Amino acid sequence: VAGAGLRLPGELAPGLAFSDIPSKGLEAWDAIPGWGKAQFLLFAGLIEFHDELFFSRRGTHYMRGGTPGKNMVPGLYDPLGFSKNRSEEAKARGRESEIKNGRLAMIGVAGLYFAATIPGSV
Repeated sequence: VAGAGLRLPGELAPGLAFSDIPSKGLEAWDAIPGWGKAQFLLFAGLIEFHDELFFSRRGTHYMRGGTPGKNMVPGLYDPLGFSKNRSEEAKARGRESEIKNGRLAMIGVAGLYFAATIPGSV
């Protein structure tokens, strides 16, 4: 979306408009203030911590035979209930696809990092 030139209106932080954020990967990350980065990481960490806590109390952890990709945070995955009538096989296929997409996203972020830090590497 940012590569296409679409930007949110307003400010990301006081004195920093969304339109001022560069559209190139790591340059955009570097332009975000430290507290903004901390909020990203804290939110992701809280989701992970919540999942670990719920898996230990409500079900089987995915490392001990539970369902990989099953999110235990209520309402986070499907807040509007679009998948409530899907079969378990369809849900499992969707979880597997989501895990694969996440792995590809990690490879993409690694590619952005290497392209930005090692000239001519990508």
